[in-house]
Amino acid sequence: MIILDIISPERTLVHESVLSVELPGTMGRFVILKDHAPLVSSLCRGDIVYRIDEENDGRVSVSSGFVEVCDNHVTACVEL
Repeated sequence: MIILDIISPERTLVHESVLSVELPGTMGRFVILKDHAPLVSSLCRGDIVYRIDEENDGRVSVSSGFVEVCDNHVTACVEL
């Protein structure tokens, strides 16, 4: 599992254990799966879509931000 934190300047939007995360990177959309290599990327306008389990997805619309991936922990700092 991956620990996903999506935070904005106002509050924590998501703190969840998930199967995967799809993000709107400035160079194109990309997916983070378990054991992904560490990375830092900027984000553009779009939806962060995360798979909670085999049947349930979550979605947060963002206008910009950045994401850090390290040791199965995804932290996205975003503007809504």
